Amino acid sequence: MLARTLDLARAQPATTAAIVIAVVGLLTMAGFFYFQYVLGYPPCPLCLEQRYAFYMSVPLAAMILLRLSIGFSRKVITLALLAIAVAMLWNAGLGAYHSGVEWHWWQGPTDCSGAIPNFSAGGSLLDQMNKTRVVRCDEAAWRFLGLSLAGYNVLISLALAAVALCGAAAAWKTRSGEEESVA
Repeated sequence: MLARTLDLARAQPATTAAIVIAVVGLLTMAGFFYFQYVLGYPPCPLCLEQRYAFYMSVPLAAMILLRLSIGFSRKVITLALLAIAVAMLWNAGLGAYHSGVEWHWWQGPTDCSGAIPNFSAGGSLLDQMNKTRVVRCDEAAWRFLGLSLAGYNVLISLALAAVALCGAAAAWKTRSGEEESVA
């Protein structure tokens, strides 16, 4: 089974790259929704921004698979995989920045890591503001093996960027007469 899967991956690298990106991207999205809605860790503004690359890459990978199944155009597939790689590299950079903010290596955005003012002067609006929980970007809500969720995002994004670049290189090398199809 493993040998057959590896042979298929070698024979159709662009298809394999799109499948890996779609599956790993969906699992990552399921993970951040699980942490948010099941475990109760609300995302900070930087966490929410790091999700955009997955929101773009997973549907694009699915469209690549669709395009490969109805007809192969190496330029379109190559550009789509390169777009995924760029998005994931940008996301890895954003995750590294967020990790640095969590470790207090540098200052983060003031809207989620600056000083929290004290509104204790009274009034119902001020009472509501005091009771509002601000999700801070400079506090890691969860760590495993020393890495926060932002750190794991860096690793996942770099891996998906590498997969997308390998798939793009393979799609570019494929001759236009040799159509790659999903088996």
